[in-house]
Amino acid sequence: MIKFVIVLAFVAVSSSKHHSSGVSHASVDDGNAEIIFLDIDVRPNGFHYGLETTSPFRAVASGDDHGNIHGDFEWISPEGEHVAVKYVADEYGYQPSGNALPTSPPVPAAILKSLEYIRNHPHHDQH
Repeated sequence: MIKFVIVLAFVAVSSSKHHSSGVSHASVDDGNAEIIFLDIDVRPNGFHYGLETTSPFRAVASGDDHGNIHGDFEWISPEGEHVAVKYVADEYGYQPSGNALPTSPPVPAAILKSLEYIRNHPHHDQH
């Protein structure tokens, strides 16, 4: 994962011009986005990176020497909606959360009632 982050950073740096002027984020299209902030710190025990572009796209992540990664990224959708995703990637897999991710429908009342009945009436084997 650290190699991927390093390669991504070098590609981003080599293909974009750096500047820190006040750019109107809404007026820049994604195809011509430029990096306005890039911070990469790769250590033997982990990494940290931060990236912001004029599109606007922003991403931050950090990882440790066990392969655990915490991060978030955000952008403005073509419809003008702010989309933000936070995530953890660890021994339990990739676990995203955010306003644009689908959510499960509520559990139907009949299922909840059945689960409660099962919990209150455990099965006993007749041996």
